[in-house]
Amino acid sequence: MIRRVKSLIAVVLTAVALAGTAALPTSAQEEGRKVKTRVNPTYPDLAKRMKVSGTVKVMVTIEPNGTVKTAKPVGGHPLLVEPAVEAAKKWKYEPASAESTEVVEFHFDGE
Repeated sequence: MIRRVKSLIAVVLTAVALAGTAALPTSAQEEGRKVKTRVNPTYPDLAKRMKVSGTVKVMVTIEPNGTVKTAKPVGGHPLLVEPAVEAAKKWKYEPASAESTEVVEFHFDGE
């Protein structure tokens, strides 16, 4: 239990040490399906106050019509995961002949 708390504190302190101002999405696979509509995540107030920053990776499954079927986090700070997943669910992609999977990265920079 104490080891977990120390790990969490180390993660928070590392995140606080990094500085910036926004959450910027990027697609990890440039050669994948083209994004038609990107939605930026909202930066949680608690994360802002704590100056938490970092990258959240979200794996999205895209239906043939271009809508996101599922969005699952594959890494990132716990305070930033939910807004990144919610934003990824709202992305729209170009239609394709089959379902596909992409990894989207959202970069959050604390102030």
